[in-house]
Amino acid sequence: MPARKKGIRLWLRARRSDRSGSVRQATWIILDGNKHIATGCAESEIAAAEGKLAEYVAAKYRAPRKARDIEQIDIADVLSIYGEDFRHRHANGAKFHGRLERLNDFWGDKKLAEITGQSCRDYVAARSSAGGARRDLEDLRAAINHHAKEGFHRGVIRMTLPARGRPRTRWLTRKEAADLLRVCWRTKEVQTVHRGAAKGLPVETAKRPLRHLARFILIGLYTGSRAAAIAAASPHKGAGRSNVDLDEGIFYRLPEGEAESNKRRPPVPIPPRLLAHLRRWVEKVWSRSTSWNGTAPACVPSKLHLQRPCAWLVLADESLHTRSVTLQRPGSCKPVSTNGKRLGFSE
Repeated sequence: MPARKKGIRLWLRARRSDRSGSVRQATWIILDGNKHIATGCAESEIAAAEGKLAEYVAAKYRAPRKARDIEQIDIADVLSIYGEDFRHRHANGAKFHGRLERLNDFWGDKKLAEITGQSCRDYVAARSSAGGARRDLEDLRAAINHHAKEGFHRGVIRMTLPARGRPRTRWLTRKEAADLLRVCWRTKEVQTVHRGAAKGLPVETAKRPLRHLARFILIGLYTGSRAAAIAAASPHKGAGRSNVDLDEGIFYRLPEGEAESNKRRPPVPIPPRLLAHLRRWVEKVWSRSTSWNGTAPACVPSKLHLQRPCAWLVLADESLHTRSVTLQRPGSCKPVSTNGKRLGFSE
């Protein structure tokens, strides 16, 4: 009878000498069948070696993709399959991964059949934020639906989500927008003197570190575009870029190669005043227009804090709501449905 195959495990390779006489200290090795994977951990670093083993096992593990009863399916497997299949569809992979991690910490050791209204309420209580918990549970619901559509389970799972938050009613007034732009455009960088009689004292330099934010905000206020579309804006077509057609005066906000999502990004005409600014920025080097040191942000923070006496707390998408309110003020000749389509709102 053949010997039973041992699983993945740690093995301490003893201290030894090579042919040249050099001594090699004892190290921990991961054994996986006939494979030897070095951990780089010395004999005394057992905790670090165990961590390397856990990472190796997690990376190698793949959730089973076959039909099973909901009493046997780990929620961790459902989340793993969803993460593998949908990670590339999310613009902000870090936030997507973070939500799955939170879900896995709470639900990972439970079975699919254990999802009930009470367990959902327990998660909301543990999360302490109803809005954040709802967003996480929406991902869990999407993961379960995807698992069912793939034919991996046929039982019915019912979830209870907390109520939606109240719609946003805050927008920038014309004066607030002007003050915000003024702060971003005029703020000078402050550095500390490191030598001489003035050592330790703050001193203003000629650098203007927030001007890229002024351009960013200006585009948002004129076009009602979301932050991610502005960050990806470019006068040149390319994968992952939102194209700004300066000849025709149209901002194609959906990045090339990306599929449309619930947050629609339809093309929008560029107002003449903004178009003049954009053409001037191209001549000066576009890469500095809405980026920092020539690099576009990998993700756009949801809040922007400007540490100034007249600074405002600005939500990243508040320019979208400010623009929508401006379009509906008395004197606008466009119907509500037309303005909604331009901004990417649902009916």
